[in-house]
Amino acid sequence: RSEAPKVRATLYLSAEVLDEARNAAFHLAGYPARLTLTKLAENALRAELERLKDQYNAGMDFPPRAEQLKGGRPLAA
Repeated sequence: RSEAPKVRATLYLSAEVLDEARNAAFHLAGYPARLTLTKLAENALRAELERLKDQYNAGMDFPPRAEQLKGGRPLAA
């Protein structure tokens, strides 16, 4: 199976979380983990997406969105 092409994503994280992630990627870059910041972020997003699908969508993929995400503050519930 070939890997899907990577695309650039801009998002904001707390400095603390980013620093901890960079530390982990630095210390686990070699054998056996061969961790990169990209791999860490993608693995974390995949795990959280699975949790959200299980919790909110009966384990199913969320339907495709009809429009792009809007920037700014999140909508209030």
